[in-house]
Amino acid sequence: MNRITFLLALVALIAIGSLTPRSGWAQPIEKVSQSGPVSVALSLDPPEPLIGDPVTLRIEVQAEQDVEVLMPEFGEALDRFAIVDFVPREAIDDAGKTILSQQYRLQPAGSGKQAIPPILIEYVDNRPDQRQAPEGYDAYEILTDAIPFTVQSVLPDDVAADLNPPLGRLEPRQPPAPARWPWVLALVAVCAAASPFAWRAYTDWQRRRRRKSAYEVARWRLDQLLRQPRISADEIDTFYVDLSNLVRHYLEDRFELRAPELTTEEFLNSLQASPDMTRDHQSLLREFLRQADLVKFAGAVPSDADIQRSIDAASQFLEETRENAPLMEFDQDEPQHSEPQTPAATEVRNV
Repeated sequence: MNRITFLLALVALIAIGSLTPRSGWAQPIEKVSQSGPVSVALSLDPPEPLIGDPVTLRIEVQAEQDVEVLMPEFGEALDRFAIVDFVPREAIDDAGKTILSQQYRLQPAGSGKQAIPPILIEYVDNRPDQRQAPEGYDAYEILTDAIPFTVQSVLPDDVAADLNPPLGRLEPRQPPAPARWPWVLALVAVCAAASPFAWRAYTDWQRRRRRKSAYEVARWRLDQLLRQPRISADEIDTFYVDLSNLVRHYLEDRFELRAPELTTEEFLNSLQASPDMTRDHQSLLREFLRQADLVKFAGAVPSDADIQRSIDAASQFLEETRENAPLMEFDQDEPQHSEPQTPAATEVRNV
C-alpha cells in the first residue's frame, strides 16, 4: 500500500512539473509584414531575457524574382542597444526568390520594459509590367512593427526598496575587482571581426543605389538637355552634337553597338546586322542621324519644326526600346562621357 501511495505521489509531482511554465522554453517573439512581392519577418529571442543576457534579433526578407531589396544599414534604429555581433546573409532559393537576412546580438542597457523600434525596408519592383516605385519616390517602403519585450531583473519581485543593512562588524577587506580590460579587448575583437561584413553590406547598398537601366540613364540625360535655357542660332550645332551623342551612347549601353566610335554610314550599316533592331527603328535612327549630320557638318539651319521632330524621334526611340533595358552603374554627380566639348556645349539650353 505504501508503494502504491509513493507511485501516485510521484506521478502527481511529474504532472505538476509539466504544467509549470519554464521561461527558458518560451517561444521567440515574431512579427511578419507584407508589401506586394516582399515579406519581412522579425524574430527576437529570448522574449524575456535576464539582465546581462544578450538577445538575438533576426531580420529576414523574402522577395520575388526581379525585386531589388535595400536592407537597412548596419545598426540602423538600434542605437539604444550595444551590438555584440552582426551577420548578414543573401541567397536565392529554388523558386528564384531572393532571401536576405541580418542577425544581430544585442545587449540591453538595463532591466525593465524595452522595445525593438520599427525598422525600414525599401525595395524596387523591376518585374515586367510593374511600377518600380510609387510616384514621386525612389522605392517602396515597409516599416515593421515595434517588438516590445521585458528584461528581467535578478532581484526577487518582493525585495524591499531599502537595501541598507544594519551596521555591524566590518568584514575583512576584499581584494580588488577583476580588471575589465580583457572584456574591452574581447569587444574590440568582436567589432573588428564584424566590420568587414558591415563594410561589405554598406558598399553593396551603395552599388545597388547607383544601378539604373540604360533607358533611365538616357531619359535623364535627355531631360537634362531639354531643361536648359533656349539656344541661339549659333549654338544649334552644339545642341545636335549633344542630342546625337546621347542617342549613340544609349545604343551602346542598350544594344552593345559601338555607336560612338563609328561614322554615321558605318553605324547605319551595322544596324542592318543587328537582330534586336526592327526596320522601323532603323528607319527612325537613319532619318534622325542624317538630320543631325546636316546640322553638324553641312551647316544646315533647322527650323523649329525640324528641331522638334529630332527631339520627338529621340524620345520615341527611347520609349519604344525601354523594355528589358540592361542595368548599369550610373552616378548623376559624375561626368557622363569623355567627349571634348566647346564652351558653348557646356552652357545650359532648351528648345
